[in-house]
Amino acid sequence: MTRPKKTAATPAANLMWGGRFEQGPAEAMERINASIDFDKRLYAQDIAASQAHCKMLAAQGIVSEADSAAILGGLDSILREIEAGDFPFRVEFEDIHMNVEARLGELIGAAAGRLHTARSRNDQVVTDVRLWVRDAIDGLDGQLRDLQAALIVQAEAQAGTVMPGFTHLQAAQPVTLGHHLLAYVEMLGRDRGRLTDARKRLNECPLGSAALAGTSFPIDRDMTAKALGFDRPSANSMDSVSDRDFAMEFLSAGAVIAIHLSRLAEELVLWCAAGFSYVRLSDAFSTGSSIMPQKRNPDAAELVRGKAGRVIGALNTMLVMMKGLPMAFCKDMQEDKEPLFDAAETLSICLGASTGMIRDMTPDADAMRAATAAGFLTATDLADWLVRVLGLAFRDAHHATGAIVRRAEALGCGLADLPLAEMQAVEARITEDIFEVLSVEASVRSRTSLGGTAPDRVRAAAAAARERFL
Repeated sequence: MTRPKKTAATPAANLMWGGRFEQGPAEAMERINASIDFDKRLYAQDIAASQAHCKMLAAQGIVSEADSAAILGGLDSILREIEAGDFPFRVEFEDIHMNVEARLGELIGAAAGRLHTARSRNDQVVTDVRLWVRDAIDGLDGQLRDLQAALIVQAEAQAGTVMPGFTHLQAAQPVTLGHHLLAYVEMLGRDRGRLTDARKRLNECPLGSAALAGTSFPIDRDMTAKALGFDRPSANSMDSVSDRDFAMEFLSAGAVIAIHLSRLAEELVLWCAAGFSYVRLSDAFSTGSSIMPQKRNPDAAELVRGKAGRVIGALNTMLVMMKGLPMAFCKDMQEDKEPLFDAAETLSICLGASTGMIRDMTPDADAMRAATAAGFLTATDLADWLVRVLGLAFRDAHHATGAIVRRAEALGCGLADLPLAEMQAVEARITEDIFEVLSVEASVRSRTSLGGTAPDRVRAAAAAARERFL
């Protein structure tokens, strides 16, 4: 849509810039410069920071109590308007900060102009974004915890359910489904740790840094920091307004979360496939086909897998945007918000879907047990027996076991069904006791080392995970 050309007489063209500019912006400049369409979601953080700043200005005698009361009342009214959907967002005011300030002027008059004393949009915006990222971290941490809880519940229920364990996507050794699911609990625990670390580092308050050099007004930055829940004011005004490390760190942690969710989603896709049929997703997280009535597609898992690219892309966007910027604030930094908002929303959606899929999925223990018949999964148990009972060096035992596997493969049977004579043709000292370790159930029971797949270990690990994470 083509907008009317701006002129010097256009209302509000230079409302915020005073007398420095005689003409309003070109249409193209207005379009590239405005961010209100996306940064309006910062409204709660912007109003909270403005209220803290106003109270500090009054406490320091920089604005009068009467003006402070008018400003605070006006900000409360604006908050109610926005939450009710009645706020008149206007593109000519560029962003949420100017929109709030302009509306404040309409509501309370000249006193509104005192709110911006001793601050700049530079420290205002980065304060808002830090507050928003902090809130996003808290929300995502809760969702990660919910997913861990769902995994732990399933792990406890499936602590003894035997399934093939894979390396290189090739059947390797028998494990339990409970053990497999607890692996993701650990991954998500590290994700939560990264978010916690990022939150600690971002929790410094830039407000009062002004444009880049601080301010000559006698402000109390400790007061505003405390009011907004920050641990301390930031130490250097130039760094304060130009720092986006916290955003990059949040997106970096988010990208790792997305990768972990994608890996879990990929396994759900595989486990639902006809070649596996290890689990069945509920109707709530499956879709059908527009042409093939028999289809049951794990679309929720596929979408989680696909959306990982958006979060990784958001991190790349932020890194590239910041890579060549000098001190201090540059308008490029306006581009930090869309990737932040999109990544946080995408992660939230994916975590909700992942938790739902895990809670609702129905494992098929018989299908998983049947799948362990292929691939000679207890070969390592045979080699360990040769070491433990016959005293062979592991490399010699490994070689002998490989030869025995070839004989079983040639006969078309599993190791547990291979005649003893065939094994003795490779290693004469093998006795019938070998068959005690060749069942998949015996294999998983034997893996009692810390972190192992033995059912009792899995139950203990699930209980420990509850204590650590929930």
